[in-house]
Amino acid sequence: MKKHSARVAPLSACNSPVLTLTKVEGEERPRDSPGPVEAQAPAGAEAGGRTSHRCWRCSRAQLKKIFWGVAVVLCVCSSWAGSTQLAKLTFRKFDAPFTLTWFATNWNFLFFPLYYVGHVCKSAEKQSVKQRYRECCRFFGDNGLTLKVFFTKAAPFGVLWTLTNYLYLHAIKKINTTDVSVLFCCNKAFVFLLSWIVLRDRFMGVRIVAAILAIAGIVMMTYADGFHSHSVIGIALVVGSASMSALYKVLFKLLLGSAKFGEAALFLSILGVFNILFITCIPVILYFTKVEYWSSFDDIPWGNLCGFSVLLLTFNIVLNFGIAVTYPTLMSVGIVLSVPVNAVVDHYTSKIVFNGVRVIAIIIIGLGFLLLLLPEEWDVWLIKLLTRLKVRKKEETAEGAADPGSGPQSKNRRARPSFAR
Repeated sequence: MKKHSARVAPLSACNSPVLTLTKVEGEERPRDSPGPVEAQAPAGAEAGGRTSHRCWRCSRAQLKKIFWGVAVVLCVCSSWAGSTQLAKLTFRKFDAPFTLTWFATNWNFLFFPLYYVGHVCKSAEKQSVKQRYRECCRFFGDNGLTLKVFFTKAAPFGVLWTLTNYLYLHAIKKINTTDVSVLFCCNKAFVFLLSWIVLRDRFMGVRIVAAILAIAGIVMMTYADGFHSHSVIGIALVVGSASMSALYKVLFKLLLGSAKFGEAALFLSILGVFNILFITCIPVILYFTKVEYWSSFDDIPWGNLCGFSVLLLTFNIVLNFGIAVTYPTLMSVGIVLSVPVNAVVDHYTSKIVFNGVRVIAIIIIGLGFLLLLLPEEWDVWLIKLLTRLKVRKKEETAEGAADPGSGPQSKNRRARPSFAR
């Protein structure tokens, strides 16, 4: 069976300008023995035309990718900030963070069906659901998704997924959403530290600085509220959520490696199945022990629960599959931009005090997050950029020094033929 890559269809659109250029160049025919001078001019014009045509096509592809990047950033920002604010609003009527986590995680089951709909709409060679499922199951090994693989490679990630979301939602009950969203940004620093220790990733000084800034921001955020027990517990819950998220990402890379779109969709759907089969008992136990209790099912704000689940599902879909249309860095920027959105909402809906310490902590954590977005070869690119600027400055200085002397020389050259006559 021929193996299909889920990345081929989205990325083929970006490569279409190159294919078009190849066809245009192949249709050109040489003229019949032009003269030397006549041949050079059209060739130069033709080369210039091809270059400008290629540059225009490339710039159009880049502009399209940037446009999609802006759309993805807005979608990530709005869905993440919206789900956070809606969770805060839900807890006013429905104080059950674990039940909300369980309910939202069940929606992960929709990942693979939604992916298959996209596969049917976009792929040239369509496969049945069973064929596509079997092909994506190769991600787990030659034997596919067996019971042993389910409990060793899927179940641990289901637990980490539940813990990450539960700790995040429980923290929203304790502290304001601005602090929660900015502290969760520290998960990128934790990912770097775990990858450096466990995966032996490349050491980068700038990322160590970013990790230090993240830790300093956590301490300053704790100090902003005067080390009260209520805020300390909330901050500890967010840091725990960020740590679980970082552990999830590092273990995924260690045990499973990288996944294609279909494989990622199937994996997330399996997490939803695991949640339904094995986590459902916990909300039931919490209900009967009255830890998370509600008097009647009619009192449950189903609109808020479904709205939160849809926003969280949208956030995860865009974050996992947005790479098909734009740059991964832009998607991460959307998470940072959700912090000022939450801050504006908190300013008008809660009694948050943006004192100097809190503002500095937010800026420090945001700066650390942005430093972690720098590519591994950023120092090489910076050196090349500075070298080009230095060379260009020298060339401009040399041209400026040569211009004053060029005038008299050209006048003397023009004057010599008249004296000779």
